[in-house]
Amino acid sequence: MTTLQHTQHQNLAPNAIIVFAHGSRDPLWKLPVEAVAARVAALCPQAVVRCAYLELTTPDLPSVVAEVSSKLVATNPINTMTVRVFPLFFGVGRHAREDLPAIVADLRLAYPGCKFELTKSAGEFDAVLDAAAACAAAAVTTSA
Repeated sequence: MTTLQHTQHQNLAPNAIIVFAHGSRDPLWKLPVEAVAARVAALCPQAVVRCAYLELTTPDLPSVVAEVSSKLVATNPINTMTVRVFPLFFGVGRHAREDLPAIVADLRLAYPGCKFELTKSAGEFDAVLDAAAACAAAAVTTSA
C-alpha cells in the first residue's frame, strides 16, 4: 500500500470493525473467526476489532456494539462513532440478506450518533474466492 493509499485508508477507517459470523455450539468453531479478527486488528491498529455472532455463540452483535460504543465514547466523546460490520459468510443466504441487516437497522435506532457500515459478505470478494480456490487446488495436489 502506498503512503497516499495508507493515509486515505486511515481517514476512512472506522472506529470499530466487527467480524460477524453465524455461530456454533462447538467452541472450536470460532477459532478461525477469531484468527480473522486478529489479522484485521494487525492490519487496522487504529480500530477496535471484535467478533460477534448471530446465534449459538457469544457475544452477539448488540452486546459487542454496546461494549465498543462505551469504550469509544469514553475515549473520544466528541466524534461520531463508525462501526463497520464484516459478515464472515461464504454464501449470501437469508442471514446475510435479511437477519443481519435487520439487526443493524435496530442498532441504528438504538445508537443514533453511530454510523454503521455493513460490508459485502466474505464470499462476495474475489480475493476470498481466489484464496479458497488456491487452497482447494493445493489440497488436491498435496499428498495426505
